[in-house]
Amino acid sequence: MRMETTDENLALAAAGGDRAAFAALVTRHYDRIHGLAWRLTGSAADAQDLTQEICAALPAKMSGWRGDARFTTWLYRVVVNACADLRRRHMTRARAADGWGDWELARQAEIAEARAAQDWLEAAMARLSPELRETVALVLGEELTQAEAGQVLGVSEGTIAWRMSEVKKRLRRMAEEEGL
Repeated sequence: MRMETTDENLALAAAGGDRAAFAALVTRHYDRIHGLAWRLTGSAADAQDLTQEICAALPAKMSGWRGDARFTTWLYRVVVNACADLRRRHMTRARAADGWGDWELARQAEIAEARAAQDWLEAAMARLSPELRETVALVLGEELTQAEAGQVLGVSEGTIAWRMSEVKKRLRRMAEEEGL
């Protein structure tokens, strides 16, 4: 009668670099790892991914098994820790996604608000006289000084200052009339 090698002996050999012992352990416990991962995650896909990750990481982790406890006890702890790590990653991604979603909604709202303000300003400017529009275009649009704008339009600097003041008053009044 042939005696089967214990998990503990296989684990010691695998920790020492014995690939056949490692392969025997994985073959023996693959379904156990997968089943526990599935029960802990509630997801077949997550369980499959975790099982693959755990099996890939086991050679490095084997050095951490000291033989104080049964190999299966240690292996269960590895699976539980991997599931807890996955849960933390999911929560971190969810928080990041929530934050990103909030940020994106706020950004879109700011864009829409700026667009509405720009549309209102364009419509309000169209209601101004051509002289006032020309003055605003030169002073604010082209960033000319009031003296330079006066030279371009053939009026005094004081007239440009008055026109800019008049533009502000009229825009303010239009905004108040529209409840803005």
